[in-house]
Amino acid sequence: MRECGVKRITLVMVAALAAGCGSAERREPPAAVFTALPVPMPAQAAVERGHKLAGQGLYESALAEFERAIDINPTMTSAYIGAGDIYRGRGDFETSERRYARAAQLEPRNFDAQYGHGLALQLLNRVADAVRAYLRALTIRPNDFDANLNVGTAYLQLGEPNQALPYARRAVRLDAESGPARVNLGATYAALGRHAEAVVEFQQAAELMELTPELLLNLADSLGKTGRYEEMAGTLEQLIRRSPSALAYERLGTARFRLKRYDEALEAFHKATELDERHYPAWNGVAVCMLNRYLWSGKKDVAALDEAVEAMRRSIRLERRQPKIVELLTRYG
Repeated sequence: MRECGVKRITLVMVAALAAGCGSAERREPPAAVFTALPVPMPAQAAVERGHKLAGQGLYESALAEFERAIDINPTMTSAYIGAGDIYRGRGDFETSERRYARAAQLEPRNFDAQYGHGLALQLLNRVADAVRAYLRALTIRPNDFDANLNVGTAYLQLGEPNQALPYARRAVRLDAESGPARVNLGATYAALGRHAEAVVEFQQAAELMELTPELLLNLADSLGKTGRYEEMAGTLEQLIRRSPSALAYERLGTARFRLKRYDEALEAFHKATELDERHYPAWNGVAVCMLNRYLWSGKKDVAALDEAVEAMRRSIRLERRQPKIVELLTRYG
């Protein structure tokens, strides 16, 4: 059989050879001859493997795949985001921030890159930079719950509750059943001095999430600011049963003092100093209780005065910037 001048059969020539080497007629090969499954580019394949491994909880292997993709294609945004997620998850916030930053630089309109960058910056306590990143993310996806919640939290960290308020409100509108969103809105109202509204949000949060010490303390503080001292004391007693602390006992002492339960207040202040002798507000509480006892005795209970003076001195040694306590110490010391 003749070779027809052909040294190698190629895929393109299969149909012509089937018709005979000498045939003058040329036929178009069947379309199926040219059909092939798309083969992912190496970098994309590495990213896909990375996401699959991360989904299985194999984060180190997933990170290796994302970093491999970056080595192959240094402009692949999804690889930087995948790596940033894993670095953040294992607490390496600095590397995470760099990965997200590069992703955001490569693709400024990528929400995940901007949001991830903001989160990493906030974890690094670079809060002003975090706000800017979150705001860029919100220009892309204005109604994202997490971005609204986090930018509100970041503004609170910066001491800017007026700026935080619209984002905290929007987060609650987006997910009214979110306890953390309610807590954040309550904290924003409290920072603005709007404690009645803060109480409403904290109480709703208490119905939606686990009762954390922070939530109960915030609720107690706002209850006190609105003159609801009985409820304040009850909230703090609940907190102390769960997680006793010097701060909780000191606030309980304040609530009891406001309720004119002076002996119980003094007991709470003493308990606070036993738990943390450096908690100077508790020493102030002891001093005020003992000064009152001295004055109510017609200035005859000198032992009470001595204890009050000693408590004030201990407080001033711990924190000198207390003009009212300095004034009392000057008068009675």
